[in-house]
Amino acid sequence: MVALLRKPVVWVGLVVLAVVAAVALALFQPWLLFVDETVNESGPAGVTAPAATPGGGQQPPQGQQGQQGPQVLAGGSFISHEHGTSGTVRVIRLADGKRVLRIENLDTSNGPDLWVWLSDQPVKEGTGGWFVFDDGAYVELGRLKGNKGSQNYEIPADADLGRLTSVTIWCKRFHVSFGAAALKAA
Repeated sequence: MVALLRKPVVWVGLVVLAVVAAVALALFQPWLLFVDETVNESGPAGVTAPAATPGGGQQPPQGQQGQQGPQVLAGGSFISHEHGTSGTVRVIRLADGKRVLRIENLDTSNGPDLWVWLSDQPVKEGTGGWFVFDDGAYVELGRLKGNKGSQNYEIPADADLGRLTSVTIWCKRFHVSFGAAALKAA
């Protein structure tokens, strides 16, 4: 064994192996799979479903018909993709007209470089849905605050919720969805 360690090719191999291991650890961050980050932000107070008008439609947005409290515009439930993911999402219009994406009871794996995106791509079950969310239009709402719990993300005023009809927990590093939810109008 001692004679083997005296050969330069063995030392070069060990150095290469150490560099490859360091790069792999930095990229994959496997320890995150064993560390949960729980975030429990409170939701907007007084959230209600949109009120229906006698004709069956929804009331006009705030400012067009008196003051209204926060209202749920759309919602859905997460399905699993690359990692087991559960929880619900709601798009809420606040009394001041701003919109918030509310994620509730999220339970997914932790991972490197996770983001919350609104997307125009349909939510598909199975591996066919894992890689689609960066194929079309999407809006980044921010880094995932925690892989467990409930959290809020402000939706930019110019985000077109008529086109952006899904939410994904997106891993930018590996271009894969951990889980996604289709947004259905409330």
